[in-house]
Amino acid sequence: MTGPRTTWRADVGEDNAHWLATECRTARLAGEYRPRAAGGGFVEVNALALGALRELGEEEDGFITDDGDGLRIWVGDDAYELERSE
Repeated sequence: MTGPRTTWRADVGEDNAHWLATECRTARLAGEYRPRAAGGGFVEVNALALGALRELGEEEDGFITDDGDGLRIWVGDDAYELERSE
């Protein structure tokens, strides 16, 4: 079950974390809907931000896939595993 404080983290590298937090299309939304650079190359998303990222098309950086390979965030041709943390 996903609670309101559930977050997911991915090690995407410093440049990608910064880009997702400041330049991704969802970075223009209210704070609770944006990915957050968490330092050390990690990006964090809460349940609301995860929902917003799911709305991106697969041609957009930051889109989310959730399939047999797990929950992943994509930047370019690279996928980064999002791991749940509470």
